Amino acid sequence: MNAHMDTALDPFVGKSRRSSLLLSDLDYHVIRASMVIMYFFFGYQKWWPYEAERLVPFISNSPLIRWLYLVFSHQGASWLLGLSEWTFGALILAGFWDKRLGILGAAGSTVTFIVTVSIIPFMPNGWDPVAGFPAMTGNVPFLMKDVVLLAVSLYLLKQDLVRVA
Repeated sequence: MNAHMDTALDPFVGKSRRSSLLLSDLDYHVIRASMVIMYFFFGYQKWWPYEAERLVPFISNSPLIRWLYLVFSHQGASWLLGLSEWTFGALILAGFWDKRLGILGAAGSTVTFIVTVSIIPFMPNGWDPVAGFPAMTGNVPFLMKDVVLLAVSLYLLKQDLVRVA
């Protein structure tokens, strides 16, 4: 089975090896651009009351940012998060031209997703009571995307650090 698969893949692998796509930084630039787009849209949502209220179960159950509600209102906390998302997105965008700014954006993004991933174990009713772990329910499936976004942030941070060094 493996020999047949290798034989079938050899022409594809050979052509791919010579492709400019593998020799370019296309993946790095696409990942950077996708993070900029994501931060623009998610940051924009934070300026509206519907999103401020949607954030309540997330912020209230976060061991790291629940203090935001003690210092700010629900809307004020949402605005702060939106401002930070736009800031990190702008720094990641600026990283196309200045990798040092990209480092700042990717570092901020990494912290952002460490915070959001840390909410997962504390989210009430996050696992189906019948199927149990790992059957997600409620808000946990929404947070799981942040595991990938954390990995993307770490990738951008590493790539920018290597390019500056």
